[in-house]
Amino acid sequence: MTFVFENSSAVATNATPGTPLHGIRMALQPNIAVATWPAEAGTAALAGYIPTESATIADRAQAAGASIIGYTQMSELGFSLHRSAAAKAIVQNKADVELALDLFGEPRLAAAANHLCSLKPSFGTLSRFGLTGLMATLETPAITAATPELIATTLKAISGTDPLDPSMPADQLPTTPPAINELTLGVVRDSGSTLDSTTTASFNNILSKLQQAGITVREVTIPEWQLYRNVHQIIGSVEATSSAGRYDSVRFGKRPAGAKNWNEMYLTARGCSFGTLLKSLLFQGASFQFKQRAAYDNACRIRSRLVASMAQLISTVDALLLPLPPSGTTSTQPTLDEVYQGATLTLPANLTGQPALVIPTTAPLPLQLLGTRLSDYRLLAIGEKLLTVLR
Repeated sequence: MTFVFENSSAVATNATPGTPLHGIRMALQPNIAVATWPAEAGTAALAGYIPTESATIADRAQAAGASIIGYTQMSELGFSLHRSAAAKAIVQNKADVELALDLFGEPRLAAAANHLCSLKPSFGTLSRFGLTGLMATLETPAITAATPELIATTLKAISGTDPLDPSMPADQLPTTPPAINELTLGVVRDSGSTLDSTTTASFNNILSKLQQAGITVREVTIPEWQLYRNVHQIIGSVEATSSAGRYDSVRFGKRPAGAKNWNEMYLTARGCSFGTLLKSLLFQGASFQFKQRAAYDNACRIRSRLVASMAQLISTVDALLLPLPPSGTTSTQPTLDEVYQGATLTLPANLTGQPALVIPTTAPLPLQLLGTRLSDYRLLAIGEKLLTVLR
C-alpha cells in the first residue's frame, strides 16, 4: 500500500498559475500535519489523531501552488524503512515530490533504491513546526524528486525562518545558488562500508568519467568514521525516549483498560502503543538516559568533535562523494543493529547537520554528496552537473 490517506480534492491543474510549485503533485508522510487529515505517523499511539492546524512546510507548499495529494505509508514515527512506502508515489507517477522526515537517511536510502534524487537539507533550514518528530537534533524534513532542479525549486518555496519554530537558527540558506565552474570532489574510501568487486568496479568507472569531464577527484580520509554510528545511536535513542514520553495516554496515545493506578496506566499505554523495533530503540535510550548517563554525555562531546573535524575536512573540497549501494526496504522485522548497519553511509550528515544529496546513475550505483552547512543550493547544482556527466 502506497497511500494511507488520499486527498480526493487535490487537483494539480487548479493551483494558482505563476506560483513556483504550480502543477506539482506533492505527497507527505503522515507525520507532517495537514489540518483535518489523520496524521497518525505510522503508530498506534496516534490512532485517530486529527491535527487542527497544518505544519509550516505544508502550508508553504500549498501557498506556492503545490497540490498535496495525500499521505504515504510510513514506518513507525519515521524510524527506518520497515513497512515504508517512501518514494513509491513518485515511482508510480502519482506524485512529483515527496516530503518525509530524515532521521538517519531513510528518504535518501529509499531514493537510492528507486533511482530518484533526495536532499536532506541543512539542519534548521526547514521549519519543524507541525511535525511529529522523534530525534529532535538529528532529524529534518527531506525532499525527494526526480531531479535536483525540482528539489531546489521546492526547497526555495518551503524554507526560511518561522516564528512558530523557535528552535530554528538565525543563519539561513543564501538566496542565490552559486555557479559551478571548477569542481573538486573528496572521495571517502574509508567509510566502513564493504563494497563487493562489482560495486567497486562501478564506482571506479564513475570516478574515471568524472575525471575525464575535468572534475578533480581527491581521496580523503575520515579516521573516526566508525564513531558516527555509535554516537548517532546513543544520542538518537535518548532523544527518541524523551520524545516518546508524550505517548502516555494522557497527552497522546490510547488509554488501556484495567490499569489500577497512573503508573500502571502509563506503562501499559507505552507497551501497547509501539512496535518491536521502536521499543528496542526506546529501551536502549532509557538505559543511556538513566543507567549509562556517562556514555550519553561522552557521545555529545564526541559529536562536537566530529562536527568540527568534518567541517575542517569538507572545507578542502567542494563536496564529499560516497557510493551508496541501494539497500531498499524490508518486508521482515529488522533488528536495531540491522537498521543501523543499513544506514552506515547516510547517518553522518544527520549527526553533523550538513546537507546530503543522493543522485542516481546509469552504473547503476547511486551516489551521495555531502556539502558544508547551508551549501544546499550549491550541492544541488553539483548534483545536476554530475548527472549531466554521468548520463
